[in-house]
Amino acid sequence: MPANEEEFFLGNNSLSSVPYLTVRRVFDIVLSIAGLAAAMPLFIIFSILIKMDSKGTVFYRQERVGVKGKYFQLIKLRTMEMDAEKDGPRWAGINDPRVTRIGKFLRKTRIDELPQLINVVKGDMSIIGPRPERPVFTEIFNQETPGFIKRLAVKPGLTGWAQVNGGYDVTPEEKLAYDLEYIRKRSFIFDLKILILTIKVVVTGEGAR
Repeated sequence: MPANEEEFFLGNNSLSSVPYLTVRRVFDIVLSIAGLAAAMPLFIIFSILIKMDSKGTVFYRQERVGVKGKYFQLIKLRTMEMDAEKDGPRWAGINDPRVTRIGKFLRKTRIDELPQLINVVKGDMSIIGPRPERPVFTEIFNQETPGFIKRLAVKPGLTGWAQVNGGYDVTPEEKLAYDLEYIRKRSFIFDLKILILTIKVVVTGEGAR
């Protein structure tokens, strides 16, 4: 994947603004550590429920594509059966039979995403940004949707403009449009707006599978 800085520039000074990036990084770390501390009781409870509901690990790691094409291991609570991809990688569908009983609740409430706060602390991700895709899907989207790779201009996020506007249901073209709009408009105010909308999505369960 290309890693040339110029290939990712989309006309937003926030891509190279030291004050913005510094404050944003501090915000990511502080919010993530606070979130992990607050979520610890949930991790304990759902670790037990996941083990009771199906065989396999509580957490799982999956390779994703980060900023400028760098790969990293994303961490989530397991919501599917351990052999969910025995026939190869594929997207989760509506009422996907591979999703466990407790997994349905975790996905609906987005609790399964909370371990990604560890990725944020490590610097793989940010609180807000484009959703990190798997390498195989990134390659497919980039071939089928010209310009898709431009999403890699910034760190992927735990939540983002595309996620709050369509969740899992947006097409690659719509996802790209939302992500590029976010990169062009990225600012503290826009980030705050996305955080507020994310809370609404979590409370209502909109867009979950």
